[in-house]
Amino acid sequence: MSTSREHVEGSSSGGALPQPSGTAPTAVAPAVRAVPRPASWRYALVALGSLLIPLALWWGIAILVQHLRTDLFPTPYDTFERLAALFRGSVLNEFTIYRHVGDSLLRWGAGFGLAMAVGIISGLLLGWSRLLERLAMPTVTVLQLIPGLAWIPVAILLFGIGERATIFMIAVTAFAPIVINTAAGVKGVDEMYLRAARMMGADDRALFLRVLLPGSLPHLLSGLRVGLANGWRVLVAGEMIVGTGTGLGYSIIQARWTMDFASAFGCILIICAVGLLVERGIFLPLERRTVERWGLARTG
Repeated sequence: MSTSREHVEGSSSGGALPQPSGTAPTAVAPAVRAVPRPASWRYALVALGSLLIPLALWWGIAILVQHLRTDLFPTPYDTFERLAALFRGSVLNEFTIYRHVGDSLLRWGAGFGLAMAVGIISGLLLGWSRLLERLAMPTVTVLQLIPGLAWIPVAILLFGIGERATIFMIAVTAFAPIVINTAAGVKGVDEMYLRAARMMGADDRALFLRVLLPGSLPHLLSGLRVGLANGWRVLVAGEMIVGTGTGLGYSIIQARWTMDFASAFGCILIICAVGLLVERGIFLPLERRTVERWGLARTG
């Protein structure tokens, strides 16, 4: 009789084998499938392929253009050779490449810093107040739809030719995505956390700093990434048109007069390198640390 009941209990508990009488039941550990990790050589091959494929396409296009149109289309070798000369101190448009890169970074930092300070505060307020959102969000959405180059005549009329016009273009282009994403992050915070914080006696300041701000960090970082990229693109375009006398964009547009296309291609590579460095070296680790710090990692 006891044997049949043990058999029934074993069958009803997922098919486990019946335990012998007089002994304590032993726990059966669930089988865990080990997830194979990709080999390091695969990562190396993927990284090498992502570098060699565009270089091979670039080289092929350069050879084809030189053959069909007899134009001096710079090859990767020509470009890297010119870049090496520039980094050794060769002059480009009366200044070194370090001066051009430094001035572009300063303009970018000034414009983006202004957009970040005003945009984060505005986004937090719009996400907090429904009335402010209804009043101001349509204007922010319209700003988001305006291309960066469309601000050039406005910048020239307001500030004339020079640094302030370029900084204004960067700031106004980066502002809208920061506001929109920050406001979306604040509105996306679960109401349950707000109620729990109020039950624990949190005032508005603590609720804002301890609940809403951490909860909106993923959206806020996304807005900063978009705004930073928008500002970097409009910086180069602004330097080309506004004519600040230095900068990567100014150097690219001036290369057409001297036929120094290798220098122009080198400046384009520097623009790509700076963008990747900021994206992979700053924002990606910051986003990872934010997810780990606030427990926002996706499970399952």
